[in-house]
Amino acid sequence: QEQLMESGGGSVQAGGSLRLSCVASVNAFCLGWFRQAPGKEREGVASIGKQEGTAYYAEYAKGRFTVSRDNAKNTVYLEMNNLKPEDTAVYYCAAGRGYDWMCRGVQSDIVYWGRGTQVAVSS
Repeated sequence: QEQLMESGGGSVQAGGSLRLSCVASVNAFCLGWFRQAPGKEREGVASIGKQEGTAYYAEYAKGRFTVSRDNAKNTVYLEMNNLKPEDTAVYYCAAGRGYDWMCRGVQSDIVYWGRGTQVAVSS
């Protein structure tokens, strides 16, 4: 059984929007998203804990992306607006620990990974 099931990737033009969803079958303080573009390292995008005020956003995600969580469904969402070609990557759902009651975009906090969903943004 997959611990994290992602959906919602696809292809859009620059300026468009996509919404990613991830249903988790594990109990984790932080649920969120990382991404990996071709030839680049995997990087944190956004993540969120079970309580308000625990979210993390990468600088490039602030103002364009919104991470949210439905605790009853154990599901995390990533709403991506004003997408740019440089947002093209495989997006991975991630579940793991927090630090000092906050979520961080660091791989060492992650215990479970999803398989990834492709996001392609054309100019």
